[in-house]
Amino acid sequence: MKARELKIKLFADGASLENILELNKDPLISGFTTNPTLMKKAGITDYEEFALKVLNHINDKPISFEVFADDFQEMKKQAEIINNWGDNVYVKIPVMNTKGNTSYELIQELTKKQIKLNITAIFTEEQVDNVLDALKGSPGAVVSIFAGRIADTGVDPVPMMKKYSKVIDSLENIELLWASPRELLNIVQANDSGCHIITATPDILKKLSLLEKDLTLFSKETVEMFYEDATSAGYKI
Repeated sequence: MKARELKIKLFADGASLENILELNKDPLISGFTTNPTLMKKAGITDYEEFALKVLNHINDKPISFEVFADDFQEMKKQAEIINNWGDNVYVKIPVMNTKGNTSYELIQELTKKQIKLNITAIFTEEQVDNVLDALKGSPGAVVSIFAGRIADTGVDPVPMMKKYSKVIDSLENIELLWASPRELLNIVQANDSGCHIITATPDILKKLSLLEKDLTLFSKETVEMFYEDATSAGYKI
């Protein structure tokens, strides 16, 4: 399978304006996601200023910006502000706060206000079921299951992703997103699972050119790398 044959939509995950603008030129990239952790790592100090800069350049592809309050009333206020930044904006709402209180009522309330949402940090089937119930009547929503982090625990996320791909296929205006991929293989798995979207960091997206690479050639290139590095280091035995 070649990158252009993928059925899944590829979103770029990050908080570097330079990377976002560069990836926006790539016809394979259908949207963008970010979060406060990525923004902090990128050195962003003014959340709104950064978001508006991005939206000044990109207004024709979906972009998700996350609330960062822990109180649900404050989350609601932030969500309403973020929603007003652009028609292509999806407001990211975590499935719970730091106290473990679920955000289902807030999701339902924001959905009734016709705000497009991206529900994030989902790990369990119970969470998905409750989120889908809260999203009834949504004008547009993304359900982000953190398949990569689920896999980090030794649990195969593919059966869960296949199950909810079928469930969400029957729902209007809702898409399933494979979040936190760890390697290029995850893009193939997400595609084969029927997921609608996968979001990946630039380092993973750069590997798309490796799809269908000749493995014998790859083996030779790897041996050449070992040889060249040993030679340049001047190693002797």
